[in-house]
Amino acid sequence: MVMVQICVGSSCHLKGSPEVVRLFERYVSENGLDDEVILSGSFCSGKCNRSGVTVTVNDKVHTGVTPANFKDFWNTEIIAALRAEKGD
Repeated sequence: MVMVQICVGSSCHLKGSPEVVRLFERYVSENGLDDEVILSGSFCSGKCNRSGVTVTVNDKVHTGVTPANFKDFWNTEIIAALRAEKGD
């Protein structure tokens, strides 16, 4: 299981966390990963950035996730984490 926490605190909310949440939900569903990726919201991770949303994948904190860079983030972080769990 890959644990993904999306910050929905006030700063990240203003920077687009609702759209980032929708993108995660869509990508998880479209890729049939409902049993492999757990999505949850979190309040401030203490890593506020000037742009984008803070997302924690397993225990690794990432800042600056936006709808514009989401696809790259999905491929480099989420898909990579899934492959690592499977030993690929």
